Amino acid sequence: MVSMAGDETAGKVRIGIDVGGTFTHAVALDAATLSLIGKTKVPTTHRAQEGVARGIIEALRLLLQDHNIDASRVGFIAHSTTQATNALLEGDVAPVGIIGMGAGANAWLAEQQTRLGQIELAPGKFLKTFHRFINTSMVAEEGTIRSALEGLVKEGAHAIAISEAFSVDGNANEARVLAIARGMGLFATAGFEVSQLYGLKVRTRTTVINASMLPKMIESADMTEKSVRQAGITAPIMIMRSDGGVMDIDAMRKKPILTMLSGPAAGVAAAMMFLHISDGIFMEVGGTSTDISAISNGRAQIRPGEIGGHKVYMRTLDVRTVGVAGGSMLRVSGGKIVDVGPRSAHIAGLHYVSFTEPMGEASLKLLQPKAGDPPDYVGFSESSGEAEICLTPTCASNLLGLVPDGDVGKGNLQHIKSVFNVLAKQVGSTPEAAAEETLRIAAKKCIPIVKALIKDHKLDADLVTLVGGGGGAAAIVPFVAKEMGMRFQLAEHADVVSAIGVGLALIRETVERQVIDPKNEDILKIREEAQAAVQKMGADPASIEVQVEVDTRTNTLRATAFGATSMQETKESRKSLSDEERLKMLAGSMRVSADQIKIRGDTGFFQVYQADWTEQKLLGLLRTKMSALRVLDSAGSIRLQSRNADTSITTASKAESELARLSDSHALWGDAGKVIPDMLVLAGPKIIDLSGLLNIEQILALAKIELEHVRPDAPVVVIAKLG
Repeated sequence: MVSMAGDETAGKVRIGIDVGGTFTHAVALDAATLSLIGKTKVPTTHRAQEGVARGIIEALRLLLQDHNIDASRVGFIAHSTTQATNALLEGDVAPVGIIGMGAGANAWLAEQQTRLGQIELAPGKFLKTFHRFINTSMVAEEGTIRSALEGLVKEGAHAIAISEAFSVDGNANEARVLAIARGMGLFATAGFEVSQLYGLKVRTRTTVINASMLPKMIESADMTEKSVRQAGITAPIMIMRSDGGVMDIDAMRKKPILTMLSGPAAGVAAAMMFLHISDGIFMEVGGTSTDISAISNGRAQIRPGEIGGHKVYMRTLDVRTVGVAGGSMLRVSGGKIVDVGPRSAHIAGLHYVSFTEPMGEASLKLLQPKAGDPPDYVGFSESSGEAEICLTPTCASNLLGLVPDGDVGKGNLQHIKSVFNVLAKQVGSTPEAAAEETLRIAAKKCIPIVKALIKDHKLDADLVTLVGGGGGAAAIVPFVAKEMGMRFQLAEHADVVSAIGVGLALIRETVERQVIDPKNEDILKIREEAQAAVQKMGADPASIEVQVEVDTRTNTLRATAFGATSMQETKESRKSLSDEERLKMLAGSMRVSADQIKIRGDTGFFQVYQADWTEQKLLGLLRTKMSALRVLDSAGSIRLQSRNADTSITTASKAESELARLSDSHALWGDAGKVIPDMLVLAGPKIIDLSGLLNIEQILALAKIELEHVRPDAPVVVIAKLG
């Protein structure tokens, strides 16, 4: 885990609060060692008048009180929220008035494209909009603008969205209307605040959805901020974003849409920051569902956002949800187990057998937990005659010895065995066979998702680790890994790993522009803008990393910056692995013998190891020499890996020439012209990822900026990833 050692962190505490479907978890971490100081949980307050903010506030109060944490010690506080996601799913959003604008020959088309009518957010749930159009061929009078805004409010609008054709090229008109709307005391947002991409209809839709969230999200943010300040905490309040980073509360007040799916994002942040997963599939297993996502090169994989099947201009983690988890109920029909889930014990109001004491001889009951459910879900009665308990994947994993000691899923084995005996008689098998069939059915629902993520994000299946988080991780992940023949690990403190992820997440911002054939100056400008955005939110300039990508399909230039708060440093304080432990771990990771592994270089922050091996195809007739790569940090965590790579150990002054040499040496020619390999540079504590760029000129321009503050004779490593 990354440490934050140093005088500035001495005695400091980082707080992370994760709002889940059932519980809101809060954790306190020692900022210097990242050891867990304490944790607490309260029921998530979905239905409270204050929304989930009440649960956040209560969890924070209990955390400080129960663990004797002085508020003055808190140097970082962040929380995730389900409020935006739930509001969209339930249609609980404000009606929006749209001010559309356009000029000249485009005015008619702009009027049509900004008139959106009802927007479907989820099946049967709609966002109502009202519309006014202002022709900007001439400067609009302030009275005209005010009249349009007043008309929208009279129709029923509770928030305002402002969108002008081609405002990407100049936002003066949008900014003017926005200032007037806010001056009138209205909740308002404009297109230039949410996206710099062309496409009027999509940008308008994104702006409208963002506006619809403003009233409740701002109310919640204000309430949370007030309570945090009353508690004596002066640290900036951060909110989890849907892409795995955090933003400050002022940014959230402008773009609440970015908090969608921030719950699942928290777990992925933990996998990267707390567990240091370089390449893996993260499975966060709750009681009812499992969120599955991909990590590659130490970064979460992202996809374009959609709401109600409609494209919007935002990017979210590629999180895929399956309706099976630690508390899923079994279904039995025709003398066999036919399904596991999607109904869970929590929703049915039953207790897991794992966490109960026997109250008598169990008798099997078939039931219909909720209206519309099949009538063959399995419960058991031990005293009242009505179903009180049920078997779940958690119970099955306990029976098969897959739940490690100390895990929150560890259950009452004797009770589990006795109830599985009853089930086994019903389905004509042994308790162990029934448990294995339960987990096999559950795993079959997860395996296609895992395979699809590996394929869609072009991960190397041989390098991927299956990582389990959430309270139900041991119920699902070990058996999925067994069925797929994959390596796996269960997160330390799995039940609160998402809250830990919130507490460790980096400040993040993404800036996008549509640029045809971007020049070096375009790349450097967008990089600077992204860096300035995260620095403004409190990121330490020395910690900021920026990745720039060029998407030739959409002519999109994208810069993603992320950095740590100023109290965070990169020095490691964890117990480092010995040389023998490192070799053993590397041999297992590379799947070679320890004597094949050689160290290529040591920068002081990273150690680079390689092992030569031979890939055989066509029954061994075709052989290709490969060189596996692993980059370890000073504590021994794998931070970068590749099944085949070429490296150069050099100095900062010679890095650019080595980038050019390796890039040219391994370039391929095809129908699209010259294709260069993914290039990276290890310099100081940073992994500079240059893999999103198209040509060596762009790579060198960006590398020059990244290396300008590195001492010329400092050791750096240049890497060309070849597969």
